Amino acid sequence: MRVRFFGVRGSIPTPGPSTVRYGGNSVCVEVKLADDTRIILDAGTGIRECGKQLEGEGYRGALHLCITHPHWDHLIGLPFFGPLYVKERRIILHAMTAAGRERLRNPVMFDGEHFPVRFADLPAQIDRETADCEHRIGSARITAVALNHPGGAVGFRIDDDDDGTSVCYLTDNELNPPAGQVTTPAELARFAAGASLIIHDAQYLPSDMPAKHGWGHSLVDEVLALARDAEARAVALHHHDPDRDDDALDAVAAGAARWAKANAPSLATIVAREGLALDLDR
Repeated sequence: MRVRFFGVRGSIPTPGPSTVRYGGNSVCVEVKLADDTRIILDAGTGIRECGKQLEGEGYRGALHLCITHPHWDHLIGLPFFGPLYVKERRIILHAMTAAGRERLRNPVMFDGEHFPVRFADLPAQIDRETADCEHRIGSARITAVALNHPGGAVGFRIDDDDDGTSVCYLTDNELNPPAGQVTTPAELARFAAGASLIIHDAQYLPSDMPAKHGWGHSLVDEVLALARDAEARAVALHHHDPDRDDDALDAVAAGAARWAKANAPSLATIVAREGLALDLDR
């Protein structure tokens, strides 16, 4: 399995000289399975570059798209995803919750008002997959879990049967919200148990609190503790705060490495950045 990051920023894209090294595009991650099937997680502004690279690499298989929730930073790039405008392309939209299935029936992004092209006029062959919280994509089994986020969100686990690797994508999620907890950290640790890689929203630091408690995002140290409890091999801190520049994210990386050395020596810590590609081992 290969994981590539095309967008790592949360809330709003932040292009500019202070975000060159980690990137300013909002969230989009591509997963290449052992059988070459491609799964795209979220459709922030990073999906534009994802589409360009897939076309440039000559990939012609079906593209499987899974969206965690409909906040703008996770959808805003979709109208600029090049494969949507290629007649020979097949794109499969996966909805694993009742709310997701309803959104597939009424895609607001392509209603002719929010964007000039209507959904029915997109040239690509677009299919809807409305299975429940577990089904197969290529050589992998994908399962879903409810996350703690205002308006709701869903996380995904992808287990590749061909090579034994797995990735958990958990964003946007507040591990310890002030109220209305849908899934506990212990439950998420069981969901992510033994994963090759956990990608988790780690937007906040203690200095951001208490002002942003309840906003639906997690503290870095809480995410590291989750990865330790899940006995994951690696954790990628993701969905970076728009006010966190490259130097601040360098400091996050250094702090995460110190935490792991003291609390989970076998855990590899990564601060996600655009262009990063990870080849996972079982």
